[in-house]
Amino acid sequence: MARIQGRVLETCPPLVVDLDGTLLRSDLLMETAMAFIRSQPLKILNILGWLFKGKAALKEGLALNSEIDVSVLPYDPQIIEMIQRERDTGRMVVLATASHVSLAERIADHLQLFDLVLASNSNRNLSGNNKRDLLVGHFGEGGFDYLGNSKDDLPIWDVSRLAYVVNPDRGIEAQVKAQVRVEPTIHSNTPGWRDWRKALRLHQWLKNALIFVPLLASHRLAQFDLMRDGVIAFLCFGLCASSVYILNDLLDLCDDRHHKSKCNRPFASGRLSIKVGLVMVPTLLAMAFGAALLLLPWQFSAVMAAYYGLTLTYSLRLKRMMAWDVIALAMLYTARIIAGVAAFSLPLTFWILAFSMFIFLSLAMVKRYAELRDARAREVNTFARGRGYHPGDLDMIASLGASSGYLAVMVLALYIQDAKTTELYVTPHIIWLACPLLLFWVTRVWMLTHRGQMNEDPVVFAIRDRTSQLIGAAFLMMFWIAA
Repeated sequence: MARIQGRVLETCPPLVVDLDGTLLRSDLLMETAMAFIRSQPLKILNILGWLFKGKAALKEGLALNSEIDVSVLPYDPQIIEMIQRERDTGRMVVLATASHVSLAERIADHLQLFDLVLASNSNRNLSGNNKRDLLVGHFGEGGFDYLGNSKDDLPIWDVSRLAYVVNPDRGIEAQVKAQVRVEPTIHSNTPGWRDWRKALRLHQWLKNALIFVPLLASHRLAQFDLMRDGVIAFLCFGLCASSVYILNDLLDLCDDRHHKSKCNRPFASGRLSIKVGLVMVPTLLAMAFGAALLLLPWQFSAVMAAYYGLTLTYSLRLKRMMAWDVIALAMLYTARIIAGVAAFSLPLTFWILAFSMFIFLSLAMVKRYAELRDARAREVNTFARGRGYHPGDLDMIASLGASSGYLAVMVLALYIQDAKTTELYVTPHIIWLACPLLLFWVTRVWMLTHRGQMNEDPVVFAIRDRTSQLIGAAFLMMFWIAA
């Protein structure tokens, strides 16, 4: 028997554990890259500079210039349980990873599961043959068992006594079995359709119904060609928005993992890999713009590009800036209406812009209020993570948000008095009945938010909530009767 770090170790071969994709349902190279881009977007070219120096230099550059909270990384509980079980028998457990040594040691300190840590440094990328040679130098050929998951682990399995294959890449399991004795494969993380649906945020596509607002306001819903263009615009904007949502999730991994519900998102939880997300982002974007440029006026693509640019700016910077974040959110909602105007080649009116900005600013503040209220309930007395607000700002946000909602009602009232309104409606005074309906709805939304009953995006809430549906139907009926 041997003694390491105060533990008496049995003489059975050590268990060597890979990190990325095995113990960790993620890849630390990708994690550090996304964290670096989020915190220092203007220095993104530094990544290319490090890469030109070699993969070891890239890993060191990213590891030393990004902030990773190892306590919330998506570790595989089944693998942790297995390691703990082996440790309890007195077996030596080694963490051998291609990730940078600074991160590997922090993870080892956090988990307290390993007797030895072997990792990459500035001069050595501990992957593939390099890892094999180092392990053979430490333990001899056939002198250890190895847990891995990818083709980079094939050389290590080839010289191990026993192979453990964890969530393997396609075709890896068969290759390993041809090399060495293999324990039953561990499948602890198999993504399904539900994960893809959550990643694409298909339920958020409901927001794209705002594209049809200009068509509704112009009384042209019955025109088939415009409705066809509307459906195409809806789908294109949905693909574009899904691309944005995925990119935002990749940039917000750490913040999401600290959130009570967002930690279950596919990328934050490790159900889907960052590499998959990085492929999906440009693919969805290409599909959206390809269809839009072929089938819709170019102005629609221009609006969609502006939406994407603003969303990217929001994700990288604005979402952490007080006031600018909610203004940006209101503009993003309004962009859908402007996109509808562009898709249908209709004029953009002052009334639509004014009403949408005020009502969506109110709803954006609802979203922030709900987040801050949750932070205060958890007795978090510092600035909300990833936001520019303190829980003490709740009263001010409620005041500003409700006021913005009531300003939207005032814009509606002024619209009724506009001379052009009489040209669109036979009895425009009927629309006055829509004002108390909107007043009630805005007040109700804020009261529910104040009571802690607003647990989702307020626009999605408005579409799903039964009372909101009834009020919305009555609201539209006033315009229909007036016409």
